[in-house]
Amino acid sequence: MSRPRPDQQRLGLIGYGAFGRLAAQGLSPHFEIVASDPAGGDATATLAEAAACPIVVLAVPVHVVAQTVAAIAPLVRPGALVLDVGSVKVAPTKAMDAGLPSGVEVVGLHPLFGPQSAKNGIAGLRLAVCPVRGPRAACRVAAWCRSRLGLKVFLVSAEDHDREAAVTQGLTHLIARLLLAMEPMPTRLTTASFDRIMEAVEMVRHDSPAVYHAIERANPFAADVRDRFFALADQARAEIDKG
Repeated sequence: MSRPRPDQQRLGLIGYGAFGRLAAQGLSPHFEIVASDPAGGDATATLAEAAACPIVVLAVPVHVVAQTVAAIAPLVRPGALVLDVGSVKVAPTKAMDAGLPSGVEVVGLHPLFGPQSAKNGIAGLRLAVCPVRGPRAACRVAAWCRSRLGLKVFLVSAEDHDREAAVTQGLTHLIARLLLAMEPMPTRLTTASFDRIMEAVEMVRHDSPAVYHAIERANPFAADVRDRFFALADQARAEIDKG
């Protein structure tokens, strides 16, 4: 738990893995962070303490968002703002909307960065903000993140987010996994384009299996993108084999 200033609002952070710790680092200048980790990490607050804050951020894996929502629903205070930061948005936002009390505002977030890409700071990086519940909640969150954190903010529906992310994230992680399986790679006679590809691989090399699962399995549009990609790869191989 961060040391509070008298003027700081309390922010409950549920989930204290790699991204939860990054979130705590970035938000601690602005909030008193009350961090709880259902996975048993080194956060010190209880789930009830974190869920009782005026702002609650769910930084848990996508596949446990629904059960986390069920656990905090009796603990969240009326008027609170609850957000998630998962890599997909359709399923988590539906779970929050269905499972949280009616007096709670809900916004889905996807920071389009992680610990690797944010190692030099988050200013200028991208954030998707998905309205869920509360007429002005998403706009308030977007404006705050833009002005206080310096992020490039995009207001987008959960469906449109997942449709685009199935390409931009789904293909990136899929290709990276295949290239990692081909290691060791040559490092001497490389081209600039090859180096850029490997830089992208390095940015996702240490992502957890839960992140990969969410991007490839929990996104409802990812399977169609993969099918098209592999079909085009088969077509390209057939054309090469024909000579």
